Amino acid sequence: MPLHRDEGVVLRTRNLGEADRIITFLTRDRGRVRAVAKGVRRTSSKFGSRLEPFTFVDVQIFEKQGRDLHLVTQAETLAAYGGTLVADYPAYTAGQAMLEAAERLSEDDVPAVQQYLLLVGGLRTLASGEHAAGLVLDAFLLRSLAVAGYAPSFEDCARCGDPGPHRFFNLPAGGAVCSDCKPAGSVAPARETLALLGALLAGDWGTADASADKHRREGSGLVAAYLQWHLERGLRSLRLVER
Repeated sequence: MPLHRDEGVVLRTRNLGEADRIITFLTRDRGRVRAVAKGVRRTSSKFGSRLEPFTFVDVQIFEKQGRDLHLVTQAETLAAYGGTLVADYPAYTAGQAMLEAAERLSEDDVPAVQQYLLLVGGLRTLASGEHAAGLVLDAFLLRSLAVAGYAPSFEDCARCGDPGPHRFFNLPAGGAVCSDCKPAGSVAPARETLALLGALLAGDWGTADASADKHRREGSGLVAAYLQWHLERGLRSLRLVER
């Protein structure tokens, strides 16, 4: 059973037996990892509180060859965002959606360094309160989709490449489409909405922070629909997010 150390974010926990938990991490070197933490539900546990969702940890794991579940043997907290986020409902629900998306867009024991770095940076930004929680969530989702190979276009036509901006948006086509390429079922969001989403994808926070609420709401709907199209199933956490 080889021993390895890694940095990771706790995505989810599930009780196992009377005192154990299954912890799902997104790690820097090994992608999504599921491991059993023995005895963490006992009050005497030395590191149970370190293995809660939203916690960024340095973790030591015994890797059990041929098994889905490994074994956590040590964990040290590097940053704990849960305490800050639970005190702010919009930030907490946005954070839950980020954790769920990160889990869905990663694979067991397959390195996903960019996805990991996006999540760490996204949670740090969310906890800081520097930007509106909904904007941070949508920026994270768009960039995560881009890392996974599903980057949407918000200006040039996703089909023919004709320079935009264009009026129409189509999920299967991959984003903005010109009037000549527009498939049936395309929608026509406000130009300001597409500009906002483009800014979130590019990291232009000046433009994003100055956006109007109505364009943020419309943009969030497009992001959720685009995410569901590619995941083939929506995120349960998104139903709780305040828009």
